[in-house]
Amino acid sequence: MRILVVEDEPLLADAVALGLRQQAHAVDVVYDGGSALERIDVNDYDVVVLDRDVPVVHGDKVCAVLAERKADIRILMLTAAAGIDDRVTGLALGADDYLPKPFAFRELSARVAALGRRARPAAPPVLRRAGISLDPYRREVHRDGRYVPLSRKEFAVLAELLRADGIAVSAETLLEKAWDENADPFTHAVRMTILKLRRKLGDPPVVLTEPGVGYKIR
Repeated sequence: MRILVVEDEPLLADAVALGLRQQAHAVDVVYDGGSALERIDVNDYDVVVLDRDVPVVHGDKVCAVLAERKADIRILMLTAAAGIDDRVTGLALGADDYLPKPFAFRELSARVAALGRRARPAAPPVLRRAGISLDPYRREVHRDGRYVPLSRKEFAVLAELLRADGIAVSAETLLEKAWDENADPFTHAVRMTILKLRRKLGDPPVVLTEPGVGYKIR
């Protein structure tokens, strides 16, 4: 998934981003609400992890703008205020879920995953095609029963291709979904990741190139 973390405590924001990246998500980080609105205008996110008390533009305003302009983005609101009234207010503003601080990363990760499933069309728990099975929760890939060890980026790219269910996915879309905003749009990262995927998945080849369109699983 493509995730935006909006948190004004840099250590916490960076720790959350690191943990989510280790789960093969593409994560961008900003430390204030104004920067969050700028990123949201130019990038397509599946989930926004939003601290309610960020500076410049308050998290309540960011949440309201998101709910109005980007109805397909799911919002997990964070706050140090754990009262019922605070939670009700956050949900009323358009947040999809609410997590009080301090929190365990495992819980945040599980809530983000649940919101991500709601942000996409329904998909089976295990993605399968052409003899490949990908379990996004156990982070395991098998081909014809053989375990295939993949890097985080390889796993993320394969998941996007499997979700497309035989429809070609452009390199631009793969870059958008599997890398963060620091990725160079002119990089060969997607092509190199596809080459590594093909090698690891073995013969006969299942990741096909559709000239001028992108990549797909046959």
